[in-house]
Amino acid sequence: MRNRHEQGGSELKPAPDGEGAGSLIPDVLTDGLRVVFCGSALGDVSWERRAYYANPGNRFWQTLAEVGLTPRRLAAEEYPRLVDWGIGLTDLVKTDHGQDAHIFDGHVDLDEARRLLRTKVLRWQPRVLAFTSRNVAAQFLGRRTGTGRQQECIGQTAIWILPSTSGLARRFFDIGPWQDLARFVRDTAGGAP
Repeated sequence: MRNRHEQGGSELKPAPDGEGAGSLIPDVLTDGLRVVFCGSALGDVSWERRAYYANPGNRFWQTLAEVGLTPRRLAAEEYPRLVDWGIGLTDLVKTDHGQDAHIFDGHVDLDEARRLLRTKVLRWQPRVLAFTSRNVAAQFLGRRTGTGRQQECIGQTAIWILPSTSGLARRFFDIGPWQDLARFVRDTAGGAP
């Protein structure tokens, strides 16, 4: 099956998110997504470049290609093209940027952030919501847990927790859970991206 990019490309603009007021960068959300990746918030480099996972030390884009969710390593600025492969992006906190220690120091209304994320997932109903670190998953779920598929769902959307691709977490990175997610996404989609 050819994706929309191969069939003639798509405009380089994010899908509407419906919850964009105050967002530092638009969500990439639309109907029919296979997986939506959710980070904590934009890092400082991502904020400066207005692109998700833009820090050169972050392995996000490399990992997507290595596990076969994208056909090649995309540049961070190409993030709107992820919809061509059934992938979306958002962050738990859309109104601030920086490292998690700053984001989760008590000045952000996490109850509201959780409510907004849950609303987005229920609205767009991706097959999977994948948290891109155990820390952001713990902030959303209210408890720490391991990586992989979780018992709970949001509506029909499965929840996965992945090891962080951040350069700050490089020594703890394990591609295994990312490979497991890619297999799950392919198996439930009936084929490769």
